[in-house]
Amino acid sequence: MPAQLREFCSVFKPRIAAAITLSALAGIAATPGPAPGAGTVLVLAAAVFLSAASAGAFNQYVERDLDRRMARTRSRPFASGRYRAGPAWLAGILLLLAFAVAAAAWAVNLAAALHVFLGAFVYGVVYTLWLKRRTPLNIVVGGLAGSFAVLAGAAAVDPGLSPVPLILAVVLFLWTPPHFWSLAMAVRQDYVAAEVPMLPVVRGDAVAARAILAHTAALVALSLLPALFGLGLLYLAGAAAGGALFLAASLRLARQPGPAAARANFRASLAQLSLLQLGAIAGGWLPVGWLPV
Repeated sequence: MPAQLREFCSVFKPRIAAAITLSALAGIAATPGPAPGAGTVLVLAAAVFLSAASAGAFNQYVERDLDRRMARTRSRPFASGRYRAGPAWLAGILLLLAFAVAAAAWAVNLAAALHVFLGAFVYGVVYTLWLKRRTPLNIVVGGLAGSFAVLAGAAAVDPGLSPVPLILAVVLFLWTPPHFWSLAMAVRQDYVAAEVPMLPVVRGDAVAARAILAHTAALVALSLLPALFGLGLLYLAGAAAGGALFLAASLRLARQPGPAAARANFRASLAQLSLLQLGAIAGGWLPVGWLPV
């Protein structure tokens, strides 16, 4: 990919958008009921991806002043000044979100479209504009953003929502704080320089590590429950393996808080999420005819 195109794409945080899209697919697969057609699934996946991308771009647009103060982010296009933050960007971001929501409403239903919108709204407005600079609870509330992707996928099967996708949505809500607190602990000086009140900055590594462990233990225990609702052994294997990795890393972090253990826990959180999502997709789809012929 040419460097200019790669830089343009980076504004939309495509890796985060892809992870959120996987959560929507997990929501579809985990919800009991007739599976939507392949076209519906593709449109909803694209809508979730574009919605998350619009929220990611809005985040970079708004936080360009913070990004300049953080070594990890100061080379981003808006922070570095290579891209000029003006009304055209805002209009484009809003149009992208509107297109994503309209596509979900057209191809799926209004419930799915509402969840697509709410995921972007929570991340872009509630977390980025209202909470991030004001309170260490910023990412706790911001964790709702990923939950709405699961609910958007579930609404494609059953707009009324059933227990399994609701459990997965709560798991995603619990997952987000220990994931980002681990990152904040690993790059503490960035958040100090930007004056962002992340938990490790305002309460210290030891307190944050205990909070990370508590969240991790709760989400791992909860993540096993969908197997009891019929999601099956493939899901249980993914949830158990990912949960064991994340819980072991969080225990090590609680025993010895610091940047090295925090980075390891951050990576473990990503592994746990991926295994959970893939387990839900496999557990929901493979037993009902999605095995390769």
